[in-house]
Amino acid sequence: MSRSAPLTRRFPGAAYAERVSTFQPPRPWVASYAAGVPEDLAPVSGSLIDIVAASARDYPDAPALQFFGRETTYAELQEAIDRAAAGLRDRGVRAGDPVAIVLPNCPQHIVAFYAVLRLGAVVVEHNPLYTPRELRKQFEDHGAKHAIVWNKVVATVQEFPNDLAVSTLISVDVTRSMPFLTRVALRLPVAKARESRAALTEKVRGTVSWETLLAADPLPAAHPSPSTDDLAIIQYTSGTTGTPKGAALTHRNLLANAAQAQAWVPSIQRGKGCVVYAVLPMFHAYGLTLCLTFAMSMGARLVLFPKFDPDLVLDVMKKHPATFLPLVPPIADRLLAAANQQGISLDGVEVAISGAMALPHELVVPFEAATHGYLVEGYGLSECSPVLMANPVADNRVPGTVGLPLPGTECRVVDPENPTADVPDGTAGELIVRGPQVFSGYYGKPEETDAVFVDGWFRTGDIVTVDEAGFIRIVDRIKELIITGGFNVAPTEVENALRQHPQVVDAAVVGLPSEHSGEEVVAAIIVDSAADLDVEAIREFARTILTPYKVPRRIFVVDELPKSLIGKVLRRQVKEKLLALTNGS
Repeated sequence: MSRSAPLTRRFPGAAYAERVSTFQPPRPWVASYAAGVPEDLAPVSGSLIDIVAASARDYPDAPALQFFGRETTYAELQEAIDRAAAGLRDRGVRAGDPVAIVLPNCPQHIVAFYAVLRLGAVVVEHNPLYTPRELRKQFEDHGAKHAIVWNKVVATVQEFPNDLAVSTLISVDVTRSMPFLTRVALRLPVAKARESRAALTEKVRGTVSWETLLAADPLPAAHPSPSTDDLAIIQYTSGTTGTPKGAALTHRNLLANAAQAQAWVPSIQRGKGCVVYAVLPMFHAYGLTLCLTFAMSMGARLVLFPKFDPDLVLDVMKKHPATFLPLVPPIADRLLAAANQQGISLDGVEVAISGAMALPHELVVPFEAATHGYLVEGYGLSECSPVLMANPVADNRVPGTVGLPLPGTECRVVDPENPTADVPDGTAGELIVRGPQVFSGYYGKPEETDAVFVDGWFRTGDIVTVDEAGFIRIVDRIKELIITGGFNVAPTEVENALRQHPQVVDAAVVGLPSEHSGEEVVAAIIVDSAADLDVEAIREFARTILTPYKVPRRIFVVDELPKSLIGKVLRRQVKEKLLALTNGS
């Protein structure tokens, strides 16, 4: 990394007075880093398989995984990876081959992930709850002929047309990783047991069982390992319609992001009893990095939950509180409510990091009071492995912002219409980034790749502002900005205003076509009670907060808002429903 003569930028407050940025371009935000966080990191080397190998070497008897109480040590995990890798090799998996993984959070997921990488093959993660159409579109894009699949999804893959047929189909029964007594309970001839068993597993034919795969002798240590710049993962970006785009992430990208996460929380030390909860799906970029890679790099106990269930989480919390807890605001809210209701302490959660959507300050205060730890907001994208920034795990964190760029991350704020030109300080503009965690392109899509890079900087598509201390605030997505009468309206701003009304529980704001103004601002809201609801009164309330052109022209009361698996409102689907409701008007 090139450096120039020191570039001094001073900030308000004694804490920042003597810190300067010496980077080119400058990184003034390093002055706001928490104590112990380095300004930069050395380049990474090796590959992702070294993460587990190092922890297995240093902490062989330490618990690596916990699933419904059953523990797997790091030594056992490494042996399972070596056996699974050999089994995949014997079935034709070679370096560079894409291998689809369609699994919930379970021990087999971690083993499969690292076994594929051990062969130099490429992991392609999939949401096991996708519809057949959604799953098929992604298989059409990457063309994997090998797949490791939850047995609940096997039939979907087997029904693919001949041109998509996989040559190797490994079926996984997640209940086989549960403790013996739990498996016995699932087989009891009672309705609840049958219901639970049906939700977790089903009988399949025409596959290779996971247990058969693991019957192979361990892969010899001499088998070639992947290189740092080899492709490791194809991570599909959010959205399930249109043409899928898979972010091509290398071992370097993901190793760097794990190292950045580790550097951001110096209070959590490798091999010192760190406990990480996998309540987020590991097929999502956020859960993948903070659970599959970061946790393993820390020699942590990774507690796996097939889905978020407050009761299951609180049961584990009694004995093994989460040292590090990646989550999203709806999960934090439900966990806190359940803990209060059941009288179970959340004390011991040292760091909870929230992403994917805005973190309300009114949630942070009671959550931190209950845990005596930190709940901070972060930000990232699939294309960036995914974490780009986070609030400091310190008292200088700034609510309402996504924090500061991680060590080694460079950011600029540019004119969206002219992304080579920086906007004036404090002005809203598009965030562009570069760093070791930033991908180099979409898998098999050079044109789409060219469209998101400018002079080596990745265009995030997010509109942001940066304050004097370097904290970044997301204003909105470029593609979701509403242009009405020549003015840009950020849906998030309008939604936040509507949510302040005492009757509005949630809101989604979109732009619908208008003959007169291009688009008009329209809101879908969920209300506390429909009794005596006056929609016009809600509009009047919004006028006290917003400029007139930002006030929704129409407001629709709905029973629910479509949301992603991690709780983010899907504005595109809201827009489609409102268009249908208004007959395209």
